[in-house]
Amino acid sequence: MHLSRYFAGWPAENVSAALVGTVEASFGDPGRVFELMSVTKLLSAYSVLMAVEEGAFSLDDACGPPGSTVRHLLSHASGVAFDAREQRKPAGQRRIYSSAGFEILADFLAERTGMTLGQYAKLGVFDPLGMDTVEIYGSAGHGGRASLSDMRSFAAELAAPTLLARETLNDAFSNQFGDIMGIVPGYGMHKPCPWGLGFEIKGEKTPHWLGDNMPADTVGHFGMSGTYLWVVPAWSNSPHAGTAMVVLTDRDFGDWAKPLWQETNAALFNEL
Repeated sequence: MHLSRYFAGWPAENVSAALVGTVEASFGDPGRVFELMSVTKLLSAYSVLMAVEEGAFSLDDACGPPGSTVRHLLSHASGVAFDAREQRKPAGQRRIYSSAGFEILADFLAERTGMTLGQYAKLGVFDPLGMDTVEIYGSAGHGGRASLSDMRSFAAELAAPTLLARETLNDAFSNQFGDIMGIVPGYGMHKPCPWGLGFEIKGEKTPHWLGDNMPADTVGHFGMSGTYLWVVPAWSNSPHAGTAMVVLTDRDFGDWAKPLWQETNAALFNEL
């Protein structure tokens, strides 16, 4: 597969992309470092899940506002506001997309492990995967940067996990707290708005950034710096199970990305 046919004409100064799993392909500079913005949440979530596996805390430990747990915060169901540590709804009632919730998680992890989230992620996730340019340098919700080479390694890990148990990742890719409604930034309200542990689940959402022809159990995330990552879980019933893609750009998300991302993902998946 030649990714240039999909990405060469994108209206951004720099674009790098990689497809991993059942088909391998890449486009652009593999070493250029891009701001990840909210794709950072996937790196943070993976690190939190590793801390759970290592026994630092459990997903159902109280964390954040009243009634909230680690699980609530990872799945944007704690009721915490987008950019402030204020509870706007009772836990489990509404999917309120929240970077502040991930910052609460980072503080909780630091308290339990004695390491910052960035340090923990480097030792537990980045170093084992050979990711040498990546860093979480700011907010656990949006303060990360990495090269395509590094994010390709992470995408491959999500497609065929080696650092976390399959059961852990299956939970992370599964909808949490039922069919509650919520907003996907840039794409409006969805009823329901399925979300896993850090990973958005495509479900039946429309409009959306993933292709309409992609499986409902496709998971991933996009960032306001014009980045996204998706993966069809290895245990999906799709013939393309175990396929993942990461796209990094240096143009902020906006009207240019809608419907371009959806159309690109649909056409690419159709070729698969």
